[in-house]
Amino acid sequence: MSLLDETAPAPAREAPRSAVRSLLRLWPYLRPVRARWGTAAVVGTVASVVGLAIPLVLKWIIDGPVAAGDTTGVWWGGVLLLAVGVAEAALFGLRRWLVARPLAGVEAAMRADLYGHLQRLPVAFHDRWASGQLLSRGTTDLQLLRMFLVFPLTFLLVNGVTIIVGCIVLLAQEWTLGLVLLAPVLPLVVLCSMFETRYSVAARTAQDQVGDLATVVEEAVLGIRIIKGFGRHRSQARAFRALNERLKGTELHKARLLATIWGLILTLPELALGAALVLGTMRVADGDMSAGTLVAFLSTALALRWPVESLGFLLAMSNEAATAADRYFEVVDTPLPKDPAEPGTSAGNAPAGDGSGLRLSGVTFRFPDADPGAPPVLDGVDLHVRSGETVALVGTTGSGKTTLTALVPRLHELTGGRITLDGVDIQRVPRHRLRGMVAVAFEEPTLFSASVAENVRMGAPDADDEELWRALEVAQAAGFVRALPQGERTQVGEQGLSLSGGQRQRLALARAVIGRPPFLVLDDPLSALDVHTEAKVEAALREVLASTTALVVAHRPSTVLLADRAALLSGGRITAVGTHQELLRDSAEYRHLMSGDREGER
Repeated sequence: MSLLDETAPAPAREAPRSAVRSLLRLWPYLRPVRARWGTAAVVGTVASVVGLAIPLVLKWIIDGPVAAGDTTGVWWGGVLLLAVGVAEAALFGLRRWLVARPLAGVEAAMRADLYGHLQRLPVAFHDRWASGQLLSRGTTDLQLLRMFLVFPLTFLLVNGVTIIVGCIVLLAQEWTLGLVLLAPVLPLVVLCSMFETRYSVAARTAQDQVGDLATVVEEAVLGIRIIKGFGRHRSQARAFRALNERLKGTELHKARLLATIWGLILTLPELALGAALVLGTMRVADGDMSAGTLVAFLSTALALRWPVESLGFLLAMSNEAATAADRYFEVVDTPLPKDPAEPGTSAGNAPAGDGSGLRLSGVTFRFPDADPGAPPVLDGVDLHVRSGETVALVGTTGSGKTTLTALVPRLHELTGGRITLDGVDIQRVPRHRLRGMVAVAFEEPTLFSASVAENVRMGAPDADDEELWRALEVAQAAGFVRALPQGERTQVGEQGLSLSGGQRQRLALARAVIGRPPFLVLDDPLSALDVHTEAKVEAALREVLASTTALVVAHRPSTVLLADRAALLSGGRITAVGTHQELLRDSAEYRHLMSGDREGER
């Protein structure tokens, strides 16, 4: 099958880049270990070149001691061959030892950089990217890169030098036969170039499909309750099999490409070697060349078989590493949102505020991937939450309440307008400082595979036990936490699914209040609670809200009553602000929302 005739079962998602240029981007990570890696490359090259001395020793033995009948010389020749072989093996072992530890460190450093960058990227980035794609870049792709640095990168240099030195030795021994052996070089260069172009496309497609498959598996594991609850395991299995078959087809396509190029790499040099053997035998028979020279020539040619034959899979691994590097840097190159420190201050300090509370002025927001012609989610929002005041944010489903609350801690970046905390523009406050000032609790609580205490202390890492239990008491979570097998040290499991929805929500609320933040943003934090627990949480929460500036998304009158005032969000704007009683009297839309009349949402 021709390399040009075969088509990939699935197209690549983008045109292939230069493999060399992609791999050169790894140099900053390789630079700290360049001394050991360079030493390993030199040692490997010396070991491979030492192996080329064996044919020369054979020539000396055959043309010297063997031809003269010198038994002692033959023994000394055997000892010399053994010494050369031991030296070659020892040098290759040293090369492996030199690269193992530092290149594992390179992989760890790249993984740490990727993880750190992912943590700093905005929520909008994570909304667009499938988690399986990010997971595959941090695991499979980095493993490919480490394997490339350990083996193909070194041996592309080692084998390249070995082939050059070997060709010089061949030409020096018998230049006419050497030219016969070198005849396939030009065709092989052309074929390898064609192979690299096509294999890079297939390698990129396969790695993207691995990411897609990882996403499906992850979603199936996290959503296993939904799948089982609706009896959708068969349809999920069909979707998995379809992706699995696509990946299988791509891998088979890669295998066919590799088999084709490897077959050609093996065949052409073997034909040249056969022709050289016939010509050399005829010259020995005619007395134009010694038997030792022919043996040395053929032994050198055979010693070059491995460096030549390895070119196929070394090129394949290099292309896979190049596509892995492209996929890695696709994420790492994603620019971070600007986070300037105020001139004259350190990155950890925010400018002094005037105590005026939370103010939104002309706030506009549209999602980065939204249709340019679509109206913005928020369009000129004006709202002032006075210092120490609690304002309930009310609106229909889809009105943008959650989006607005995400703008305060800069989980999303403003499209236009301004948000200030005590008179300081949040764009002038470093994110880590801002998020220390603003605590959040979301309607959908997220817990991590850690203990109850560790999950709650994410809101205040330095909180002591007294502060921990105070926060749990406020969230009405202390009772069920004490009843857990190990109390606050109990591991809650992945996503906290070992707890009920109400328990998870109460722990998320405790996480928000543990640090006594000056600003509090709560997105319907009591939606999963029963009416009795809700009443207890509200009673305790009133004490917390009395000493903070808070914006609370509310859907029920009981939550609105926690607030000093309520603000109605409608059509991307704040259309009414007042106390609960004032809005019930003056706003028909607000009355509909609080009464549960669905007409108010139309």
